[in-house]
Amino acid sequence: MRRPTALLVRGALALGLLAAALACGGPGRSKVTIMVPWSGKEFQAFYAVVEAFEKSHPGIDVEPEVTRALNEQLDAAVAADAEPDLAVLPSVGAIAKYQKDGALRRLDVDTGDYVQPFRGLGTTGGDGVTGEGGDVYAIPVKADVKSLVWYDVHAMPDPPRSWADLPARHDRWCLGLESGPTSGWPGADWIADLLLARYGHDAYTAWASGAAHWDRGPVHRAWTAWGDLMGDALEGAAKTGFRDAAGKMPACTMGHGTLAAMDFDADRVKRGGYRYVPPPGRTLQVSADFVGKFTGNGGADEFIAYLASTEAQRLWVNRPGFALSADRRVTVADYTDRVQGRIAAMLHTPANTLCFSAADAMDPDVSAAFYRAVLDYANGTALGPLLKALDKVQTALGPARPKSAPPLCGTP
Repeated sequence: MRRPTALLVRGALALGLLAAALACGGPGRSKVTIMVPWSGKEFQAFYAVVEAFEKSHPGIDVEPEVTRALNEQLDAAVAADAEPDLAVLPSVGAIAKYQKDGALRRLDVDTGDYVQPFRGLGTTGGDGVTGEGGDVYAIPVKADVKSLVWYDVHAMPDPPRSWADLPARHDRWCLGLESGPTSGWPGADWIADLLLARYGHDAYTAWASGAAHWDRGPVHRAWTAWGDLMGDALEGAAKTGFRDAAGKMPACTMGHGTLAAMDFDADRVKRGGYRYVPPPGRTLQVSADFVGKFTGNGGADEFIAYLASTEAQRLWVNRPGFALSADRRVTVADYTDRVQGRIAAMLHTPANTLCFSAADAMDPDVSAAFYRAVLDYANGTALGPLLKALDKVQTALGPARPKSAPPLCGTP
C-alpha cells in the first residue's frame, strides 16, 4: 500500500483545522446551541431573529438544533450531560422538572412586562396564588391563542355566530390528528377548549393538575361533546396530518386551532379570506413556547436576554408564522397583519382570563397517554375503557402540579 505523501497529509491537516475553526464559530467567536422544534415558516421567523442578534453581537454564533422529538431528545441530552446551551421546553411541567433536577439554570432576565399566566409559568418558588416573586427559569418567546374556529369566508356565506351554534350545524370539520411524536394533540386541544368553555377555569385547572376524574364529570362530558361535534370527520383523522387537514379548506368547512398552526396563505389572511368564530365568553385557552438555559455559556445569557427583549419580539411577530407576543410592550399597532393583531389583542385584554394549554401542563406521561387515547378514540375504540385507563395512569403518577405551582389561568 502506498503511504500518503506529505502534501496530502498537510492538506488533510489543513482541512481538519478549517473544519474545527468553523465548528467553533471561527477565531474570537463563541457558539451558542439551541434545541428547537420549529420547521417551515416558524423556523424562518425564528432564524430572522437569530440573524438580527448575530448582526448586533458579532462575536457570537447561534447554532439551532432542530428536532421534532423535542421531549425525547432533550431528556436524552440531559441524561447524557450533553445539554444544548438553550432549549425550547416541551411543557410547563418540564420547567419545574428540569429546575428541580438541577439541569435548568436561573435566568437574569426581567419578565415583568409579560402578561399572566405566561410570566408566572416561567418561574419557580413564587407565590402559588399570583405566581409573583419567583426566580425566572424560562421565558415565553412565542405565544398563541388556541380557542379559535376558522372558516373560509368565500365558501361559507352563512357562518356560525358563536360556538353555541356549532352543534346544530352540519359542517364538515377539517380534522387531522397526525403530528409526529405528539400526534393526537389537536383533539386534546379541542377537548380542553370545550371543557373550559362549558365548565370554567376551576374545573379546567383541576383536570390539568391531576385532581379530576377522566371517566366522569366535566372531562367525560367534554370528550363526548367533541365526538358528537366532529361526527364523520373522526374517520381517518388519526392518519391525517394536522396541516394537511387545514389545507383542505374549503372542501371541508371549518378548522380549530391557532392561526400559526393552520398554515393558511399569508396574503389571504391579510385580505380577510379566513375568519374565526368569536371564542366563547371571556376565557381562552392559550399556549407558548418557553426557552430555558442548561449551561453556563455567557453567550447564551446574551441571546436569551435578546429573545426576551421588545426589539426581538417585535421582529418575530412580523416574520412568517403568525407568532404572537405575550410582552405587553408589543402592541396591536406593532403587527403589520391586522387579523394577527386582533388575535394578539386577546392576550392583552384585562377582561379576558387566559388559561394555559391543559395537556402542556400535565405530567408528560399523562399527556402522552391522553394523545394516544385521542388517536384510539378516532380509530373507533370505545370511550369508557379509554377514560378508565387514563384515570389509572393519572392515579399511578399522582398530581402533576403542587399547590405552590404558578397558576395556569391568569388575567393579562
